[in-house]
Amino acid sequence: MFKAKAYSASSATSPLALDSIQRREPIESDVQIEILFCGICHSDLHTARNEWSSVMPTTYPCVPGHEIVGRVIKVGSDVKNFKPEEIVGVGCLVDSDQSCPACQANVEQFCPDSTFTYNSPDKHLGGVTYGGYSESIVVDEKFVLKVPGNLPLAGVAPLLCAGITTYSPIRRWGDIKGKKVGVVGLGGLGHMGVKFAKAFGAHVVVFTTSPSKKDDAVRLGADEVIISTDAEQMKKSAGSFDFILDTVSADHDINVYLGMLTMDGTITLVGAPEKPLAVSAFALIFGRKNLNGSLIGGIKETQEMLDFCGEHNITSDVEVIPIQKVNEAYERLVKSDVKYRFSIDMASLKSE
Repeated sequence: MFKAKAYSASSATSPLALDSIQRREPIESDVQIEILFCGICHSDLHTARNEWSSVMPTTYPCVPGHEIVGRVIKVGSDVKNFKPEEIVGVGCLVDSDQSCPACQANVEQFCPDSTFTYNSPDKHLGGVTYGGYSESIVVDEKFVLKVPGNLPLAGVAPLLCAGITTYSPIRRWGDIKGKKVGVVGLGGLGHMGVKFAKAFGAHVVVFTTSPSKKDDAVRLGADEVIISTDAEQMKKSAGSFDFILDTVSADHDINVYLGMLTMDGTITLVGAPEKPLAVSAFALIFGRKNLNGSLIGGIKETQEMLDFCGEHNITSDVEVIPIQKVNEAYERLVKSDVKYRFSIDMASLKSE
């Protein structure tokens, strides 16, 4: 084992602070990575503050971070696909059983024995896994991803969660070229949904409650913007959408958006409201409409997403911060005061 600097939360109410954590020495199949950038996901905040205690209780100390870009420092003797100095990524997963039906279908995120990048049982060292708010990480090569060389690394980091979370459901829906696609919400997830839907050739419409976001939505690629609190605007577009990606985690009326779908249309949820959504059976039955959810993506699909981003020059819009401002960033995240993701420059940790 070796020690690594990190920022951790020691309790649900304490600010993140400098810590020293243990990392395993690389074994035959491992890749040791110097972390260069780590995105801040809303999941980091929820976990650090134990806000998902009923589903995924937090074990402290907690080192968040699952949007990791870094440089390979060392590889194990059996590693074939990576070499020192290569720029790589690590997302939300660092292990799975590799044998269950989900793993065989390349959707490791649904493996019942998957290991998440942080706050998950650590099969090697015991305790829980520690994430990317750290100077280094050691990961099995099966869960390490190649990063296109033409993309700015700070903007690549959030692709490892926000990117794949929005890419996967759009890709799975099918060929959206020329289709009318809605994106509900223009935040960290929504802005990526707009970019991907546009790159796939859809007619993209953003639903937002904020008229002030209209210009930014168009800049990101939206063909239209609908203010969802304007009943007349909503009525004009009712029954016309083939696919809607709902990125909103706040409580909202999903039936209104089901009414925007054409026959056999689909809404996919990637936002996770705290309270269960009240779904009208009639909103589904009339029009044979579909409502489903999606969780990140498997390793194969995440690599496909990164390659697609390289080909289309897609990254997340980020504000780069030093690690010392992570607590301030959390408070701003609660207020949605960022366009559209924070990316931590982990070089700032070296000064600690």
